[in-house]
Amino acid sequence: MAVPKRKKTPPKRDMRRAQHDKVTPVQVISCENCGEARLPHRACGSCGHYKGRKAAPTGSENSGS
Repeated sequence: MAVPKRKKTPPKRDMRRAQHDKVTPVQVISCENCGEARLPHRACGSCGHYKGRKAAPTGSENSGS
């Protein structure tokens, strides 16, 4: 069984443990149709377009009652 030759110092130990807590920034792109910010690979929340066509209903179209 493998055994460490030397004791890990506290800073090295903390750097190793910190790799699990990394936070990546959210990627935001602009909609090609309306220019609003949206997440990649998702329909726009304001106009409902995705890849140049209407993909999702918007809030004003949803209230059909």
